[in-house]
Amino acid sequence: MSTTELAELRRTIGQLRQCVGALRSRYGDASAVRRLANDVERLDIDSADLDGAQVPVPAQAKPVERVPVPDTPYDPALWHGADDEGVGGYKRDQR
Repeated sequence: MSTTELAELRRTIGQLRQCVGALRSRYGDASAVRRLANDVERLDIDSADLDGAQVPVPAQAKPVERVPVPDTPYDPALWHGADDEGVGGYKRDQR
């Protein structure tokens, strides 16, 4: 994260803290206000962790193994006795 992004994050957290303060003056010590204050505090702690963190180097992606699928039709014997899913077994053996 660049210095500019961290500064913007800190500024935004400061604005959130002011909003939660305004909510606290309006709603008092309601549980929802306490949770919001806790969330803002957690954001502040996490942003401080980011500020001191080393930027990880992205790992190189492994190439995807491709499996060729032939265009030739399958052997009909492969499907002998199988029902088409969702059709309700229209090829059932008649007794």
